[in-house]
Amino acid sequence: MKHDRQTPMDAPEIFEPCSETARAFRNALGRFATGVTVVTTASDEGPMGFTANSFASVSLDPPLVMWCPARSSSRFDAYTSGKAFAIHVLREDQQAISNAFVKDHDAFDGLDWTTAADGTPLINDAIARFYCDAHAYHDGGDHVIAVGRVREVFTRPGAPLSFYSGAYGRFTQG
Repeated sequence: MKHDRQTPMDAPEIFEPCSETARAFRNALGRFATGVTVVTTASDEGPMGFTANSFASVSLDPPLVMWCPARSSSRFDAYTSGKAFAIHVLREDQQAISNAFVKDHDAFDGLDWTTAADGTPLINDAIARFYCDAHAYHDGGDHVIAVGRVREVFTRPGAPLSFYSGAYGRFTQG
């Protein structure tokens, strides 16, 4: 079997994650392509939203999903003290919505949204929405693992907005 010689650009990087390699560790995590979501909740300040790519399914029975808010976020308390939240999977042409909620927790202007009976903001134009009761919060280092029990699911056709290695992208089928 013939092996091609690796050039320095092709050589793998192996390191132990620590404070000196924090950027390299973050870059390595970015090698995992994800979808892009906006998580919304009701707060004392009004409707609040947060862009997150730390979303995953946990269980089908009972129906559980999770996402991970950063402890350093100014919105952390609103998300971990609320009784409900909604996770919205964004469509490939909704990068502006993602960017808006990265910068401003109340970026609802111009969006098609409504509220659930408990006040949780629900964005109507996502390709999927998971409206959840807060189920459990677990320590996750500098983040918290927020688990929600899904009360209602909304879906519509469309391709997802994706995120890979620090950049937005689109999913293509091969």
